[in-house]
Amino acid sequence: MSSPATSSPDCEKKAHYDARPSKEDPERIVGEIADIEDHEVFKQGANVDFRTVGWPRATVIFLKIIFATGVLSIPVAMASLGAVGGALSVVGWGLLNTYTAMIQGDFRNNHPGCHSIADMAREVGGWVTKEVTGALFIIAYVLCTGSGILGVSIGLNALSTHAACTVWWSFIATIVVAAAASVRKFHQIGWLTWAGFVSIFAAVFIVVIAVTTRDRPAAAPATGDYELGFYTIAYPSFASGMVASCTIFVSSAGTSAFLPVISEMRHPRDFRKALVTCMSLVTAAYLAFSLVVYRWCGQWVASPSLGSAGQTIKMVSYGVGLIGLIVSACLYLHVAAKYCFVRILRNTHHLQENTVIHWTTWLGLTFGLASISFILAEAIPIFNYLIALTGSVCFAPIAVALPGWLWMHDHKSWYRGTALQQAAFWFHAFLIPLGLFFLVGGTYGVIEEIIQAYADGTIGSAFMCADNSDST
Repeated sequence: MSSPATSSPDCEKKAHYDARPSKEDPERIVGEIADIEDHEVFKQGANVDFRTVGWPRATVIFLKIIFATGVLSIPVAMASLGAVGGALSVVGWGLLNTYTAMIQGDFRNNHPGCHSIADMAREVGGWVTKEVTGALFIIAYVLCTGSGILGVSIGLNALSTHAACTVWWSFIATIVVAAAASVRKFHQIGWLTWAGFVSIFAAVFIVVIAVTTRDRPAAAPATGDYELGFYTIAYPSFASGMVASCTIFVSSAGTSAFLPVISEMRHPRDFRKALVTCMSLVTAAYLAFSLVVYRWCGQWVASPSLGSAGQTIKMVSYGVGLIGLIVSACLYLHVAAKYCFVRILRNTHHLQENTVIHWTTWLGLTFGLASISFILAEAIPIFNYLIALTGSVCFAPIAVALPGWLWMHDHKSWYRGTALQQAAFWFHAFLIPLGLFFLVGGTYGVIEEIIQAYADGTIGSAFMCADNSDST
């Protein structure tokens, strides 16, 4: 059992489960369900009841949050790391991200007043840590929303053969995403997550089958000899290797978005069922899909990978997957807006009542954050760089370093425990410098790659009208 935590205004106090009588009320047992419920952010039975998500629906929401734009960039990362390095990276990061998600979920349930990763950071490091983590959280999901908007604009360009300026397609995508994200409850967007997951899964599956039927990759020279560029083991530069590793890492690192969902679950302690089911399916799909696409396309893989099997299949796959891309961006935006929404209206009656302030705040956040995402998507208009930047700047500290700190906070006594407990303590301590290494190294690598892309003309100017789907 972990030691008692220091109280904070957000997480209030740690929920104990040792069946001790309460000092305030000797007849009441600390740790019983009623005591835990007292500290939840959203109360059941309020005017607007947010606590309506069961664990099967939470599983689908988790799946759609994770299995989204990341799967479209992993084959490109494998082109840098090689088949063995890429496969080990997919499995290794998948396992680590699953475990750190468990740490976050367990910590949230032991401190049930915590609604977000920022609340948990306040519990262990004070208000400065909370504000830094909160800023990283917002930036992360605004960038993720931007990658979704960029993906939708690529799809619309592919389907229309660049019938309009790319900026206009991105603007239309932003309006649609913001409108969908404005639905207030995760439960209410449950049907969207089903449709989105099936959509993007089917789109990727179509491409996986299609690339195996071609004599040569669609982007390779139409005639003559060509170099496939498939390597079992590759030797990338530091910059390209860090970008590839961050790209694979971020494909399963968005687990901090699960925490607001847990706060809306009917039974928050069921989150592990949803987590393990989600991450098992996602890791298996990532490994199978990306290895097949890389094996048949090699260095000619497209970014996003839906364009890897030629123009006809590109149009089919984007037509099938467009809903999935929209829903992905919608969920990312919803998570960022919900964090800000709770921060602004927490401990007021406006949080769970249909007031003017309630709706003005909510809609202002969804459309305001969507506007920022639109600007970022147009400023960094290359899909895999936007994904990698999100991983290095935001998810490295909050999905790797911070969970190690959270675990150590609740297991202080293990520092002087048995040999096995001490080993576990130092393993979690190692997560902190590991996350900081990817923060610094990954950011350096992405910046170097972006500078080079601008220098060689891969990236033009911001807010360009040019076709970003390579369809014309």
